[in-house]
Amino acid sequence: MATVGLISSCTRSLVPLLRPGVPKMSPFQLHTTAGCASKDYYEVLVLGGGTGGITMSARMKRKVGAGNVAIVEPQEKHYYQPIWTLVGAGAKQLATSSRTTASVVPPGVKWIQSRVQKLDPDKNCIYLENNQKISYKYLIVALGLQLHYEKIKGLPEGFKYPKIGSNYSIQTVEKTWKALQDFEEGNAIFTFPNTPVKCAGAPQKIMYLSEAYFRKTGKRPKANIIFNTALSAIFGVQKYADALLEIIKSRNITVNYRHNLIEVQADKREAVFENLDKPGATEVYQYGMLHVTPPMGPPDVLLNSPVSDTAGWVDVDKETLQHKKYPNVFGIGDCTNLPTSKTAAAIAGQSGVLDKTLSSIMKGKTPTKKYDGYTSCPLVTNYNRAILAEFDYNLQPLETFPIDQSKERLTSFHMKANMMPLLYWHGLLKGFWGGPAPIRKLLHLGLK
Repeated sequence: MATVGLISSCTRSLVPLLRPGVPKMSPFQLHTTAGCASKDYYEVLVLGGGTGGITMSARMKRKVGAGNVAIVEPQEKHYYQPIWTLVGAGAKQLATSSRTTASVVPPGVKWIQSRVQKLDPDKNCIYLENNQKISYKYLIVALGLQLHYEKIKGLPEGFKYPKIGSNYSIQTVEKTWKALQDFEEGNAIFTFPNTPVKCAGAPQKIMYLSEAYFRKTGKRPKANIIFNTALSAIFGVQKYADALLEIIKSRNITVNYRHNLIEVQADKREAVFENLDKPGATEVYQYGMLHVTPPMGPPDVLLNSPVSDTAGWVDVDKETLQHKKYPNVFGIGDCTNLPTSKTAAAIAGQSGVLDKTLSSIMKGKTPTKKYDGYTSCPLVTNYNRAILAEFDYNLQPLETFPIDQSKERLTSFHMKANMMPLLYWHGLLKGFWGGPAPIRKLLHLGLK
């Protein structure tokens, strides 16, 4: 109860931001398609209407005025993807994860509904899919990353069969819940690919939830739960890894490290893995349920782009988020090469720093605010428990609350399931939430 009170007291100041309900589209919202964009120059141009793009467009609107900001985003819907872990486990409805893009683009900011085809930072412009040119003074790249199911032989067509799902796609997340419900016996396999991924904890969150569901429904004795991961450790931060390994041991879960999914034979319910420590060696597993975490990579438009590194990620300074070569180009979120986990929490921390960086640049000053790599991963371990992992670039815990956050807690679960979605829609996307650093500072000062 003390923990509940502590978290409640910390969040009271956020209540004005957490107004329930779907935001309505303002009569002043400007929405244009590529073919009828009324301007071809903006002071701030934002590429991508995901978490980082919407957040920074809200912040830039307050900085330079709505009419001077445009955001390029082709999709009609915006999704709060962290909740898909719970959707795949039957704990939340998919409909709760989406809003229209029109409702989250800040009123007055120009929404150009098109795809970016080319970036030309040497000429301070980008080209849209119809070859329309848009110029800018400052460019913020927030294009996210791309899922590559097709790099696994047999996918994505294998999703037409039962017993297989993936929480990473709007098309397949509900198939996870169906596979979980329909499981009868055998191997329940959960995978982690040999690439960077967004929300690196999600592949094992659904595993813990599935194990809990099997216990609840009496199917656990017939389930052999297997986590086949391309990584060599269960989690990058030792404190949380130790806690997770205790859970894995207590729940009799098998973990195979350095195992990468390369093929799914869905008609035979077989998954083929390569052993990364034994080149050429493969193992075939029968499954009664398979959850696939796909390989991921940069969007195609960033591959071989002047703004990207050799791997295709936007090449930014890890402390200021300013591009290493182009001083008027900035990056945020999953599309960057920042050496931290790709999560919405990381974007929150980055957004506050990037806001300060841009303020300094616009005033002709050297940026001084530094991003420390803060990210968070609420590791859901049951339908009413979670471990709240928070850490920095050095993989050291950077915890908000003066408690041991590596312990499974009901309060941590409620933060993940109920508070964070509200904070996302009504705080982060509106540019009012730059991560928990101020709360952390107040709490820890209060304890001194």
